[in-house]
Amino acid sequence: MQLNLDVFPNALRPASIATLAAVEVLASHGNVEARGAVFTRREVVDFILDLAGYTTDKPLHEMRLLEPSFGGGDFLLPAVERLLAAWRIQGDGGSVFEALQDAIRAIELHRDTFHITRRALVEYLKASEIGGLAANQLADVWLVQGDFLLAPLEGHFDFVVGNPPYVRQELIPEALLREYRARYATIYDRADLYIPFIERSLFMLAPGGALGFICADRWMKNRYGAPLRKLVADQYRLKVYVDMTGSDAFLREVSAYPAITVISREPSGPTRIAHCMEISAVSLARLAALLDAALPLASCGAVREMHDVASGESPWLIESSDHSGGQLALLRRLELQFPLLEEAGCKVRIGVATGADKVFIGDYAALDVEPECKLPLVATRDIQSGEVQWRGQGVINPFGHGDGLVDLAAYPRLRRYLEQNKAQITRHHCAQKNPTAWYRTIDRITPALCTRPKLLIPDIKGEAHIVYEAGKLYPHHNLYFVTSDTWDLRALQAVLLSSISRLFVATYSTKMRGGFLRFQAQYLRRIRLPQWRDVPDGLREALRDAAIRRDLDACNRAAFTLYGLTADERAALGGNGA
Repeated sequence: MQLNLDVFPNALRPASIATLAAVEVLASHGNVEARGAVFTRREVVDFILDLAGYTTDKPLHEMRLLEPSFGGGDFLLPAVERLLAAWRIQGDGGSVFEALQDAIRAIELHRDTFHITRRALVEYLKASEIGGLAANQLADVWLVQGDFLLAPLEGHFDFVVGNPPYVRQELIPEALLREYRARYATIYDRADLYIPFIERSLFMLAPGGALGFICADRWMKNRYGAPLRKLVADQYRLKVYVDMTGSDAFLREVSAYPAITVISREPSGPTRIAHCMEISAVSLARLAALLDAALPLASCGAVREMHDVASGESPWLIESSDHSGGQLALLRRLELQFPLLEEAGCKVRIGVATGADKVFIGDYAALDVEPECKLPLVATRDIQSGEVQWRGQGVINPFGHGDGLVDLAAYPRLRRYLEQNKAQITRHHCAQKNPTAWYRTIDRITPALCTRPKLLIPDIKGEAHIVYEAGKLYPHHNLYFVTSDTWDLRALQAVLLSSISRLFVATYSTKMRGGFLRFQAQYLRRIRLPQWRDVPDGLREALRDAAIRRDLDACNRAAFTLYGLTADERAALGGNGA
């Protein structure tokens, strides 16, 4: 079957010389980190093959399997084992090469890894009573050395399985990243490499085919995953989701939280959900059977079923710990009843990024520039106690009152300081992109923000850490901040400290090790908030008082009243404030 270019129009786009050179560097010299190589335990591989339906009771020799990044053969060799078993059960006993040549395609970029695994495959085939000639012929046709995102592939596949590489954009050569962006619509914002891997793998599925991957779960909720989530919602079915948090799914520790997803090319339908903690062949085989069972889910215990998990670009709200569904039901009720935080008159922003903190940030008193060219700076370390305790840091402001930078000729002390540090400043991207504005910071600095009261919020915390700042300091890039022209900030602080706000952030945020949450702008903006005009005077005062005292129980009691929580809804949040 020829590749359908209407479905995948950029598949055979010719690569530039610069792109091919970048691929060659990675193929020849890429280390484990650059390649994003993480090796999967055999028990987990078998589990994924079971979930995808690649089982020996099917005529696997008449079907096709794709492995986009085979590495050391973690998925490839178990798949071949199943293929041979199915062929011997159901095959006609003819030529092994003729029967199996189209059954597998597996791709690996790193050349040394490719050859090591090829030798292992040939030896396995020989040990499985496949002659040496046929073993080498099969290895030659099954295995492709190259970049999956660029390699031409013919036909479609009934199964795509694997563990796609987890590589940050900054580790990808610029020429190669440009080529990927030209080919793949899902590379958005700071998307990691596994995003286009999933996109192309989905396009390679035959009707009714299934993709079974284990990879980081961040794309399921965060900003950069939105286009891929929409692709899945529009054209595929999210069939199975297994949360692997806390399990030893890989042969070495990884920083990202893994999840297994099975996505099929078929009309949308319900999603079966489970949380896997125990990694053993017996427990995973039992869980796979439950996830695939035709039994009523009430009989399946550890497995839940949800509808409409994939809906447009929206984050996937799959919380396996909330078995009763009470928290999700509460969140949905609040989303229907109340406006978003910013629709209620609040603004969420992030503090200033300078691009050269060692130059632009220092001891406020010691920064030898004109007084009007520096501002007192607040950073995460200044608010650790829950109150602002300024440690005397400042940030240099190179901007004037208009839209542009100040004229250095009018500020001799600033000019001398910046020119003394020019070598450091001009290393950052902004200076290289616009040499005439070499002394600008990445973000524009607006001095009026310094004098505006605000709520300061560090990015990564186990619990909400919301600190009131009276309007004396400028926030650093490691802090998000909230301002409002309508809401009283002390009352808002109580709401943001409550378990209701934590519910929104915990539901939409990606998970971090140790149970930490990401209190980023994209998640804070998901919080629903009543209009200030609708808050009774007595409740306003209760919210303010709870925040000033930093009494979290009181914050919860006032917030529960504000949102009109029922006894059951309070219980779903742990009962605090009942």
